[in-house]
Amino acid sequence: MRTFKYYLKRGIVYFLTVGFYVTSFAQQKPKPNIVLILVDDLGFSDIEPYGGLDLKTPNISRLAKEGTIFKEFYNNSICAPTRASLLTGQYPHKAGVGYFNVNLGLPAYQGFLNKESLTLAEVLQQGGYSTILSGKWHVGDDKDQWPAQRGFERSFGFIGGASNYYEINDSANADVQLYRNNQPYYLPRDKYLTDAITDNALGFLDEQSAEKKPFFLYLAFNAPHWPLQAVPADIAAYKGVYKDGWDSLRVRRYRQAIAKGVIDRDQALAARDTVLQPWNKLTYDEQQYWQYRQEVYAAMIDHVDQSIGRLLDKLKELKKDQNTLIVFLSDNGAQGGNNLRLYTQRTSGPVGSAGSYEVQNSNWSQTGNSPLRNYKGTPYEGGISAPFIAWWPGSVRADKIVKGTGHLIDIGPTLYEVAGVKYPVAYHGLKVNALPGQSLVPVLSGKADTVSRKDAIYWERGGNLAVRWGKWKLVQLANTPRKYELYDLSADRAENKDISKLHPAVVEQLKHLYNEWALKNDVVDYSRLWPQGNLGGGERRL
Repeated sequence: MRTFKYYLKRGIVYFLTVGFYVTSFAQQKPKPNIVLILVDDLGFSDIEPYGGLDLKTPNISRLAKEGTIFKEFYNNSICAPTRASLLTGQYPHKAGVGYFNVNLGLPAYQGFLNKESLTLAEVLQQGGYSTILSGKWHVGDDKDQWPAQRGFERSFGFIGGASNYYEINDSANADVQLYRNNQPYYLPRDKYLTDAITDNALGFLDEQSAEKKPFFLYLAFNAPHWPLQAVPADIAAYKGVYKDGWDSLRVRRYRQAIAKGVIDRDQALAARDTVLQPWNKLTYDEQQYWQYRQEVYAAMIDHVDQSIGRLLDKLKELKKDQNTLIVFLSDNGAQGGNNLRLYTQRTSGPVGSAGSYEVQNSNWSQTGNSPLRNYKGTPYEGGISAPFIAWWPGSVRADKIVKGTGHLIDIGPTLYEVAGVKYPVAYHGLKVNALPGQSLVPVLSGKADTVSRKDAIYWERGGNLAVRWGKWKLVQLANTPRKYELYDLSADRAENKDISKLHPAVVEQLKHLYNEWALKNDVVDYSRLWPQGNLGGGERRL
């Protein structure tokens, strides 16, 4: 006869067994190493896994094939606000970078990360991680706002929003302003900045390997952000690839994105931008010129992919490749449209060379964002949609495409869960901002196929606003403050058809949600900030 003690014993064993199987994603293995790779101004289809088969990105393609990719992952449309959200898990205004890395006079627009919004490095460091940055910072210009002061134990790169890729002056008058662990660093002549960023990252990993603890590496490439400068051999590899021009390529990429599964077959291609010049109307010499510009741009992306290959080799050399999570994404879409800026007055050499200060143009940028609408700096899909790839052998599902929406604010909760690190309620005596995002571990680990998102996602930058809630997306542009556009992204991700007049109740509901979010995140009417300079405040109302 089985006694009470027998059943009690069985119950304890059952409880412990169940407890083991429901432990967190992080606890199933030793703490993983984490590499967060951010590229700059990369369009939605500017890599092979998202339709850019004209580009050679075998290492990024490997991450996608052996990992999980998102069909719909969102950034904040432009450099500094994206980095603010990525690093803190907050909406950019809550982190202090609601506009850019300039101070507009209010805490939400101070232009650098506030102390109440903890960086990934600060949180992971408290959880036993070594913390490393190599690349672009752009969320605080003054030295007390630099990476070393925000949790990064090792750091290399530049502080501002853009940099030349080659040094053309001497160390006494350096053109490329770099630092290494808070000290000035001179980029050797003929050294390509992407290589310097990679070299320092790999060197830091060699140093860190002796510490016997996991590492967090934030690898923030500035490529393919302007200026258009690339390695000659990489440029040569793309000779003739773009002879058919941007009109046909953007259609091919649209079809390839469907074939890859990142765009649904019933989705249309975004309407042709009116700034797009017909390729067949250009002269032979004009076609040669524009081909070469795109060859340079492709070469910059290619070199980033080569660098990721070097990273993968280093992880294998250090025997850390099987327990390292790699996340790859872009800070915004390709640059073009009204956000296009030309610096020809600063150019002292041909496109692609060390003296070039040319910018990617709208003609090729619409191809880069194909099949989505518009460009960097706007809340249309082409401005805020990014490739997102997660790779971790044996822990993140291989060759999987995730449905549903992810956002930058989700990366913090995701990394903290996989690292088994608790996000604090206070830090150095300050109450910290709570995290508004959600962990993506369920879809990465295979427990779910679709991101289950209850809350809407919001954008505001320079007076351009948007709300994404389920299939609905509301857009309002700064230059048309009384016009509201509504799109059903389940049927029209290209945002070709404004259906706001057909669904006025949905418009009002999304406006209400936005107003609540704006009040909670200290978002103010942009017209009161700039250019009038009236800093009186007042939340942004739709």
